[in-house]
Formats: sequence, structure tokens, C-alpha cells
Amino acid sequence: MGALAKLIMPGRDGGNILMTILLGIGGSLLAGFLGRAMGLYQEGQGAGIVASIVGAILLLLIYRTLRHRRVPA
Repeated sequence: MGALAKLIMPGRDGGNILMTILLGIGGSLLAGFLGRAMGLYQEGQGAGIVASIVGAILLLLIYRTLRHRRVPA
């Protein structure tokens, strides 16, 4: 999922394959959490593929925003 998120949102992130894997896992977890909070998923039910990709894209946006703030202008 992380690789698909980076494919959808290309750019220079500086992340390696481990960061991409963590992005995908975190995106799936985020999508499942948000889906349960909105009542889309039952307890113990995982997020779907599309929701996982959207979650990974959200995490990628957050990562880029935080990384951009740390780099001195």
C-alpha cells in the first residue's frame, strides 16, 4: 500500500524501502481505526484495499508536511 501511495503521490521523500513498508502498514491501521470510528467497520474487521491506500496517502502527506518543516529555509 505504501508503494501505491508513493506512486499516486510522486516526489522526493528520502524514504527507503523500510519507510515505504511502514507507510503501508500504518496506512492500513489508520484506515481501520478511522473506519471503525465512523461506523464503517465492525470491531475486528480490517480496512479494505482502497481505504488502506487512502490511509497511506494521508500518512505520506503528514510525513511530507513534518519533514518540510524541519528543513531550514
